[in-house]
Amino acid sequence: MAAAAAPGKAPHVPVLIGPLIRAVAPVRGVWADGTFGAGGYTRALLQAGAARVIAIDRDPSVFALARAWAADWGDRLRMVHGTFSDLDRLAGEPLDGVVLDLGVSSMQLDEPGRGFSFRQEGPLDMRMGGEGPSAADIVNAASEAELADILFHYGEERAARRIARTIVAARAARPLRTTTELSALVEGCLPRARPGQSHPATRSFQALRIAVNDEFGQLAEGLEAAERALRPGGWLAVVTFHSLEDRVVKRFIQQRSGGAGGASRHAPAAAGEAPAFVAVTRAAILPDAEELAANPRARSARLRLARRTEAPAGRAPRAALGLPPALRWGRAR
Repeated sequence: MAAAAAPGKAPHVPVLIGPLIRAVAPVRGVWADGTFGAGGYTRALLQAGAARVIAIDRDPSVFALARAWAADWGDRLRMVHGTFSDLDRLAGEPLDGVVLDLGVSSMQLDEPGRGFSFRQEGPLDMRMGGEGPSAADIVNAASEAELADILFHYGEERAARRIARTIVAARAARPLRTTTELSALVEGCLPRARPGQSHPATRSFQALRIAVNDEFGQLAEGLEAAERALRPGGWLAVVTFHSLEDRVVKRFIQQRSGGAGGASRHAPAAAGEAPAFVAVTRAAILPDAEELAANPRARSARLRLARRTEAPAGRAPRAALGLPPALRWGRAR
């Protein structure tokens, strides 16, 4: 049952929320929001009629920020600290829908102390959950070859070797500790951005963030966890923000819906295996002009949708998903 009024006011408008709600309408049953963040998707699902939402996030700070409004939803909202790669266990019950909003949130980008933004001075951190090695650890301890691999495979940075060489030379004098130090180094390696182009450090910061948070490992496991958790007819909705993660989501849906769309070129589904999903649309859903005008950060967003069948859950062959190499500083997994 939908709330009579929207409790509170969300600090950030979720990307592609209108197309998502319209596509899955009527919203019913129990959903998991695997990337709770500022709570935009969770609120929209509750307002649209979801019976309950299980809100999951690896960043414990987001739940403290939600206290001002979360209680207004009563037992229709359950907040859980953890990663969406484990969402089937964390949810603990069959789900009617799963939504994943990948990458870094606007809330994290806007907080200099988290170290995600190259535009603001802050510690070179980038850890979404606060545990494990930080971006500063990688930048100051990884070999030149390891840095180049991270920048190339996770950021598609063509100048990866030049940037890695510059970082290693700079840290020989003193360790790199802040976002602006790293941003200035990267910017000095590349041509000045033309009007309308992204900042020169965009790809390098993306690559380091992915390495710090093992985002591709989390994504592959999270998609399979969603498959295990969804009941027949349940919705999988994934919003991506760069081509690498969109490729993985696209191929996962292709593989798990029977290899439609040519995915069999990479690794056909096992013979006789019933499709676990039905792809809802062949192409990704993009933001319209109105949304882009209101939220320029939405320009690279893509929404992909699939619906669960009655087939048993399985696994997508990793080689079929187009995953970049699983790199870690100091070693490769």
